[in-house]
Amino acid sequence: MATLSLTDEQVVQLVKQLAPRSKQRVLADLTAERDQWWQTAALEGERDLRRLAAERGSNWDAMDEAQREAFVDDLLHAP
Repeated sequence: MATLSLTDEQVVQLVKQLAPRSKQRVLADLTAERDQWWQTAALEGERDLRRLAAERGSNWDAMDEAQREAFVDDLLHAP
């Protein structure tokens, strides 16, 4: 199988040449990939926040939204 090297701009131009239905499929595939990445990042982030809270003697799951925001704010502004 041959490998073709294209610039980002070349890929965009090729996609623009596709029929509308094919463009929709490309967009749907890219959107699904992005959504999967966000879901994975969110799950990993929440797991990390639970761990950090536990390390500091808190329970992430027992916190209400305001407490979680304050906890994250403290993490971000800690020396």
